Amino acid sequence: MATVRRSPLDPYPVTPKYLQTRNSALHIPPAQFKDIKFKPEEVYGVVIDIPMGPAVLATMVCFINGAANLYFNNGAEYTGASTKYKSVVQAARNLVLNSTPLKAKEGKRTSAFALPVGSKHFVYLMTKRGVYKAEIDPHDLKEDDKEKRVVYYLYQQVMGALRLAQLRDAEGLPEGGKTNG
Repeated sequence: MATVRRSPLDPYPVTPKYLQTRNSALHIPPAQFKDIKFKPEEVYGVVIDIPMGPAVLATMVCFINGAANLYFNNGAEYTGASTKYKSVVQAARNLVLNSTPLKAKEGKRTSAFALPVGSKHFVYLMTKRGVYKAEIDPHDLKEDDKEKRVVYYLYQQVMGALRLAQLRDAEGLPEGGKTNG
């Protein structure tokens, strides 16, 4: 049986579960975070669509309370790490708290949430005044504005923290990686 090659410009194949979860994340209202003070123009949530290969698309969702989850176009997900790992909470909060300059400089208000094609990362910045979209192409990062480079670096930090948490979960290790005994 011949394998059909997917063009980088074709849409990613997605499951209904992935689309529903991503859509839900993009519509979490600021009232969810009523215990945390932030101004109407400040970012309280970041949803990033990250192409990871010809058939793999990840969506990272981070909120001002430190929640961070990963959802994949095939329906797989990694959630709940922020309830166990301070490193995930710190990285996610750092990303969200430092995303407002990107929204101010590059963000375009949107209510349409298309999936990326090619290598561009779509960054959705959620505020009380609406959702703003910025695009980051990792291949052009050197030429990009500082705001894009900062956000890109910070979401790579979140991705790293989530990966370490996932590895610790698989091995049954606590946050510090030490076992008793």
